Amino acid sequence: MASVPNSSSAPPPPVWDAQPAGTAQVAYGGFWIRFVAYIVDAILLGIVYYVVATILGIDLTSPEFINHANEANVVSLLVGWLYFALMESSERGATVGKMLMGLRVVSNEGKRISFLNATGRYFAKIISAIILCIGFIMIGFTDRKRGLHDMIASTLVIKVR
Repeated sequence: MASVPNSSSAPPPPVWDAQPAGTAQVAYGGFWIRFVAYIVDAILLGIVYYVVATILGIDLTSPEFINHANEANVVSLLVGWLYFALMESSERGATVGKMLMGLRVVSNEGKRISFLNATGRYFAKIISAIILCIGFIMIGFTDRKRGLHDMIASTLVIKVR
């Protein structure tokens, strides 16, 4: 059987760009878009943390704050964990920052993650951070834009718009 010459002047797509017929291309959330989403989340968490600390009688502006540093650290850990784990395991699968940036956290299979999985992902971020943030920097260099915490928790961050 004779091959038909390519009538288009464009070269064929590289093999790694080829998609099986009938499948949609998935766009992953890269480093910078996730960084912006995290800044939004950090601002919101700061506000929530301040309110919760005030309700618990911890004055973050007082020189006496050092006496309550342990309690403040526990409050900070709990607020952060609950925010990220509850939001990312919710029906929307994203924190407020990720929603604003059009991102969603899903399992490797593209499904909603459980609260337990989101909890593991949150605490795996500690590992990503303590190794000089290399676990976060990996997002910019991996094929599916995954950080170390994503690999540990078997999750992906995808673009939904």
